[in-house]
Amino acid sequence: MDALNIVALAIVAVVSAAAVVMVVRTAMRMVAVIRLGASDKTRTDRAGRRVKTMLKETLGHTRMLQWGVVGAAHWFVFIAFGALLPTLVEAYIQVINPEWAIPWFSHWPVWTLGSELIALTMLIGILTLIVIRRLNLPSRRPKARFEGSRMWQAYYVEITIVAIGVCEFALRSLVIAEGADIPAWASPIGYVLSRLYTAGDGVPAAIVVVAAIKILVSMAWFMVIARNITMGVAWHRFTAFFNIYFKRDPERVALGALKPMTVDGEKLDFETADPEKDPFGVGQVEQFTWKGLLDFTTCTECGRCQSQCPAWNTDKPLSPKLLVMSLREHAYAKAPYLMAGGRKDALGEETATEEQLAGVNVLALAEAERPLVGPVADGGVIDPDVLWSCTTCGACVEQCPVDIEHVDHIIDMRRHQVMIESAFPAEAGTMLRNLENKGNPWGANPNTRDDWTKGLDFEVPRVEDPSTEWDYLFWVGCAGAFDDRAKKTTRAVATLLHEAGVKFAILGKAEGCTGDPARRIGNEFLFTMLAEANVETLNDIGLNKTDPSVSTKIVATCPHCLNSLGNEYGQLGGHYDVVHHTQLLATLVADGKLTPVSKVDGGVTYHDPCYLGRHNRIFTPPREVLGAVAEEGLTEMPRNAERSFCCGAGGARMWMEETIGTRININRTEEALDTGARTIAVGCPFCATMLGDGVNAKEASERVEVVDVAQVLLRTVKGVDK
Repeated sequence: MDALNIVALAIVAVVSAAAVVMVVRTAMRMVAVIRLGASDKTRTDRAGRRVKTMLKETLGHTRMLQWGVVGAAHWFVFIAFGALLPTLVEAYIQVINPEWAIPWFSHWPVWTLGSELIALTMLIGILTLIVIRRLNLPSRRPKARFEGSRMWQAYYVEITIVAIGVCEFALRSLVIAEGADIPAWASPIGYVLSRLYTAGDGVPAAIVVVAAIKILVSMAWFMVIARNITMGVAWHRFTAFFNIYFKRDPERVALGALKPMTVDGEKLDFETADPEKDPFGVGQVEQFTWKGLLDFTTCTECGRCQSQCPAWNTDKPLSPKLLVMSLREHAYAKAPYLMAGGRKDALGEETATEEQLAGVNVLALAEAERPLVGPVADGGVIDPDVLWSCTTCGACVEQCPVDIEHVDHIIDMRRHQVMIESAFPAEAGTMLRNLENKGNPWGANPNTRDDWTKGLDFEVPRVEDPSTEWDYLFWVGCAGAFDDRAKKTTRAVATLLHEAGVKFAILGKAEGCTGDPARRIGNEFLFTMLAEANVETLNDIGLNKTDPSVSTKIVATCPHCLNSLGNEYGQLGGHYDVVHHTQLLATLVADGKLTPVSKVDGGVTYHDPCYLGRHNRIFTPPREVLGAVAEEGLTEMPRNAERSFCCGAGGARMWMEETIGTRININRTEEALDTGARTIAVGCPFCATMLGDGVNAKEASERVEVVDVAQVLLRTVKGVDK
């Protein structure tokens, strides 16, 4: 071993040892911070399914590949990250002796060809991603998905990958030039590059130097990420596996039902809970569950959530990405205080002793004083305008490649603000009072809940009538019972079911609000109260599917009701089969029980409601119905299905003023109008209201109509609109 080898080996040994120590220490600290979060006992069931999902989403890149070229490029880089690990081992060997190699492996033609192809596709992939990043810079494209991301970190990671790829080809060509027994076909690029050198003309020394550079570049990367514990653009390469494994439901993204409130991992019982001791929602970062803290740690800052967020795209201050980044920075900055035993009680008083906090750094102590939710100008981590801009549409969760559960975290913070701080938009207070006093958000007289049936040319059956036989309980919902526009949908559905000979019945005055707006705004107590009353009613009439003899279903016109009844009432002992009216109508049309006798001309487009589409994966049935009745077929908007743009009413935004930026419903209405369709079909009463208002605001009501899918079908079946 000559002097060059000795010096190179000494340098790489010292740097490698330092890098390993630093990374291990940082990883241990990361785990310690994540463990500061609250207990969550729901993340370890169905282990086999979780492993399968994790492998599918990582090795298969199923979430990323929906982005086409970006996903494919990222997959090649991802595969290379693990597959080229043996080349790093080879580099250590080459530093010791440039003529050495891994026995039976380094010069194996299958490996040399495979590794060269992987390195080539890695370089093509990372260069593609760099170009895409450059084209999407905030300075080039307003509201770009990278706005707010820490670009130096991304560029550093990308340049490191390029450097490693270049070193790999340089090493391969040098080894071939030195006389390695590698066929030209097994390393075509290396063979071509090897023609640049002359064997023995400084080639062995070059191998040592390049191998050392490759190692140092790799170890420098580890040292940089070790020094930057919140560098999600790098750390997600390790944490993503765990974050995906521990996702809320391994069968699907974390949409549909919200998580119930918990204490020490157990569901909160409001009858025994003490708001001065038990956390009602999240008022301090450590009250997020450990999975929440893992979510924040894993954020890649890719901005896919941001690019799809209706609030961000209409100039609201909410960016799901920036929210998660802010929570991550706060959590890790506050961690030394928490690890020393620092805690504040429900009244904000410090419970730790001076001795416990004696060694905590000033920055961590200052971070501990920051309110989790409060004006940023006053030191708040999350500004109230950020929190209340969310429509809970779920676009962020749908697009996140590492399964971060943004909506759950936003609702957890809302819960604390509403139930503990009593801090929420003033206009929403009217809705909450109406729910408490009248049992519906409109504040309508509950005795008029079945007034929509008046004037129909048939009798609508009631469940309370013992002579009534029914296969479907028609859940009308508050909008369908009290809102004039939604009543037309209710009457249309009832008429179509009657026309098709479907046996159905309604609860009438016994029906109550499902509690969706209360839960989405954060009033979990009010939601529970409303939901428990409905569960008792539904169980009393024999709808709980835990009884194997139960075959009846609930049909709902409101996706928010469908979501609560079908996905959330199970948390309170109510397990029901719930279908959306478009699902039932599509079946009736397919079975010939409803036969359109005319077609709708002038063009038809369809708006996917968030709580029907993304949250409940119901995309096809409404399109089947409209496809059967549209003269010119269905004209899709650019943003549709999983990427549909919100109408702006979800997350209880229906009852809040929209005073920041442009209106979400106007943005969506303009997209619908651009299709040229004269009919905008919807499947949600909230969407009908928001898009109807949008059409009026654009002064297009004389040429474009917003109607429910059921109304469109009714016109073609009977030629009337009831």
